[in-house]
Amino acid sequence: MSIISLVGAGGKMGRRITHNLKNTDFDVKYLEVNPDSVKYLESVGVKTSSQEEAIGISDVVILAVPDVAIGKISEMIIPKMKASALVLTLDPAAPLDGKIMHRDDLSYVIAHPCHPSVFNWEATEEKFRDFYGGLSAKQSIVVALMSGSEAHYALGELVSQKMYAPIDKTYRITLEQMAILEPAMVETLAQTCMEVVKEGFDKIVELGVPQDAARDFVLGHLRIQIAVLFKEVNGTFSDAAYKISKRAKPILFKEDWQKIFEMSDIREQVRDITEK
Repeated sequence: MSIISLVGAGGKMGRRITHNLKNTDFDVKYLEVNPDSVKYLESVGVKTSSQEEAIGISDVVILAVPDVAIGKISEMIIPKMKASALVLTLDPAAPLDGKIMHRDDLSYVIAHPCHPSVFNWEATEEKFRDFYGGLSAKQSIVVALMSGSEAHYALGELVSQKMYAPIDKTYRITLEQMAILEPAMVETLAQTCMEVVKEGFDKIVELGVPQDAARDFVLGHLRIQIAVLFKEVNGTFSDAAYKISKRAKPILFKEDWQKIFEMSDIREQVRDITEK
């Protein structure tokens, strides 16, 4: 039975991981220093451990801590790990930016959730409304081996499937491919576009469109637009809609916007994430 140390067990991501790892056969040591987070863990029946008693005996150390802090925390944690153990991180930004302390005798795996799809089907509304995943709605995950052995990749994949459960599919990709997905695709592009859509929504409400009508209209159209574009349905847009989007694209987007997917630009994106 593998021993796992979960660093940041009471944080934003840590709480969901704690919830899932509690129900596995792993011997999990929960590490948390924030007093409020420690109280939360105690309230759900989780006893915390100290770095001194947990890190040196762990086969896997999960760094579930913020990107801006993970570098310094890795410098505190990784020197205490035993040889041939596995470092598991949850985001590609810090590893790509070289912020994670490296040891040649350790393996490094990165795993990130895809989150439940907008077209995810769940049997109950409660499961459907687990929008983040990791509680009741199924989701896929991406996993990358940054360095180390195939055996450690297999262990990292198994731990990732348990901590992000319930799982639909598991995709093995590279660290660079994961960074293309996040931040470039889903944060730099998709989130920014959705923030602008929300700004547009706020503007039309300000102009007098009833808020509930605007919400239903916008969200309904977003759903069918995504369904058509991602081939979820065998459908198409109207001729008028295609004309409008062709007119709008050069107004809304710079000609060279796709440079956000170039690795040089992605490295600048992750630097903005990891530095305070």
